[in-house]
Amino acid sequence: PVTLGHTDIISRALPLFDKLVIGIGRNSNKTAMFSEEQRLNWLKEIYKNESKISVLAYDGLTVTCCKSIGADFILRGIRYVNDFEYEKAIADMNRSLEKVETIFLTCLPEFTSVASTLVRDVIRNGGNVSQFLPDIVKKAIK
Repeated sequence: PVTLGHTDIISRALPLFDKLVIGIGRNSNKTAMFSEEQRLNWLKEIYKNESKISVLAYDGLTVTCCKSIGADFILRGIRYVNDFEYEKAIADMNRSLEKVETIFLTCLPEFTSVASTLVRDVIRNGGNVSQFLPDIVKKAIK
């Protein structure tokens, strides 16, 4: 689901860019807990009053999607050092493939433990994840 970790990075990126396109990549190797439509709708609702933000879902490489919409940058949130090492390898590949640069923003300390994978695990096991989610997502999950 969309978490407060996601919204933190998006909100702090707004002053840095003229426009933000939030992309949801389709991954045939994963089974999503929430439908693509649901995740798109959450983002649209959260940012309905922010004209600089649009959302889309895409297949294939993120860098290919970027080029198809005219985006020159990819924004990624980083929580830990190992996130950076993983993301840097992808950023280097993207730059080599399509000359798209990756910008990293570190998350605020209160969001370092907010990972979608962990949030999904807590939900599957009946735990309370309300402290990690935007209001619109909390309401939909209940």
